[in-house]
Amino acid sequence: MNKNILAATRLASTQVLKMKKNSPAIFFVAGVVGVGAAIVLASRATLHVEDVLEKAESDLETAKILYTVESDEYTETDYRQDVMVVYARTAGELTKLYAPAVIAGVIGIGCLTGQYRILSKRNAALTAAYAALDRSYRAYRERIRYEIGEDKERELHYVATKEQKIRQEGTLHVGSHDKSLHKARLGSDYARFFDETNQNWNKVREYNPLFLRCQQDYANDRLNAKGYLFLNEVYDALGMRRTSAGAVVGWIRYGDGDGYVDFGIFDKYNEDARAFVNLLEPAILLDFNVDGVIYDKIDMIE
Repeated sequence: MNKNILAATRLASTQVLKMKKNSPAIFFVAGVVGVGAAIVLASRATLHVEDVLEKAESDLETAKILYTVESDEYTETDYRQDVMVVYARTAGELTKLYAPAVIAGVIGIGCLTGQYRILSKRNAALTAAYAALDRSYRAYRERIRYEIGEDKERELHYVATKEQKIRQEGTLHVGSHDKSLHKARLGSDYARFFDETNQNWNKVREYNPLFLRCQQDYANDRLNAKGYLFLNEVYDALGMRRTSAGAVVGWIRYGDGDGYVDFGIFDKYNEDARAFVNLLEPAILLDFNVDGVIYDKIDMIE
């Protein structure tokens, strides 16, 4: 892909996302301006109401005088028709006077309502995301507690150990993985099974790792092109159900995360993944390496 086209695509996608992120503020400002404009326009219209009403009153009085004269040329039917015409014309003129104020008010209230709905949906999604994170963390602590004991887990959780202090100072060098510590992963709350219930699963086992690898590469291409990627976009590509958390968590190209999308299918320390890739197992639990909630990091995207 041409670099200029890639840069333009990333810039356009980023600007659209930033507008979506700031849409509540935009709606709020537009709503306040709309309501304010409605008040001003209504005040202006009121200044002309007296002229409209005076003209209507004058026309009604003229019609009444003509009817009182009892002229054969101006019957009761003519009088009633003229009264209806005056009322209709007056209503039309009042409508014209106040129409701009009503339209501005409706638009303003609509914008404020839209802001409320967007914020409500985002709060619900963020709540779901943090609830998922909390459940995953609690499950993780429970597994650690089971392996090393409750007292030791509490010590590691609440007491700053020497290793933690060294890590904070940036001098800790982490060694290679200890294969003996490997356990079958339970996965995070964002993990999803890819098995025969998925519409993209194939009975020919060789196709499934290939499909997932292609989707992982495609997700990384989208991340590189746009600078960001939501988990729900990956769920869509894989034929999986969207979630509230998936609408706010994902990846940012140059954020604090890995900077790439990984389904966890080529983790050599994951025995389940190795069995799936080697065609020994028909299904696999995909555990996505999301960076976390990315809506608050959108301004970092360049």
